[in-house]
Amino acid sequence: MTGSAVAARPEHPDSELLRRIGQKVRKRLAANRAVHTIAHGGAELWAVSGFFDPVECGRLIALIDATARPSVAYALGGDEDVRTSFSGDLDPNDPFVRGLDRRIGSLLGLPYDTGEVLEGQRYTAGQQFKEHIDWFPPDSPGWQREKARGGQRAFTAMAYLNTVEAGGETDFPKLDLAIAPRQGTLLVWNNADPHGVPSPLTSHAGNPVVRGAKYVVTKWFRARPWR
Repeated sequence: MTGSAVAARPEHPDSELLRRIGQKVRKRLAANRAVHTIAHGGAELWAVSGFFDPVECGRLIALIDATARPSVAYALGGDEDVRTSFSGDLDPNDPFVRGLDRRIGSLLGLPYDTGEVLEGQRYTAGQQFKEHIDWFPPDSPGWQREKARGGQRAFTAMAYLNTVEAGGETDFPKLDLAIAPRQGTLLVWNNADPHGVPSPLTSHAGNPVVRGAKYVVTKWFRARPWR
């Protein structure tokens, strides 16, 4: 999808659901004094400092190290280096993981069953995730697989588990915005615009780590219950 005007972009099959979910989350986060709104025209982003404490971050890092494997991406586009990190799904039946998982859903006010399994990611020096979108283009093979598994990704919530020595920013190039990883901070963004149309402005990258390592956990929420 291209174009800056909503009218120039086609409706998505889940647009009405995405519009209503956006309204709900927007209102809930606005009422939370711990939430900082990152104002950028055409896209909605929020941040919560200290969402996870250092002990929780350390436990999550250990779980990631125990489960991480080479990451994959839906569409490589011929570029095998698009995602060079290691990642792994965290056990949703682990009481510790489940508690943190539910805390994210409670912040956004979204049903637990619409959330995908919490995924941990590890980046070491030189590793990155090149520019990509979290939502599924309706004409993509990914969408054909995912529309029956909960539909479109409505929201992304990503927590930084450590402060990176250098590099590793979450870069939104279309917004001219790069966010440096800080331990415990949760970053949230709406993958759609206020009309419920998945937005190319949410395209983002995990910049290469220059020094040290970068650990994050990511939670994606769907328009419908995730299967």
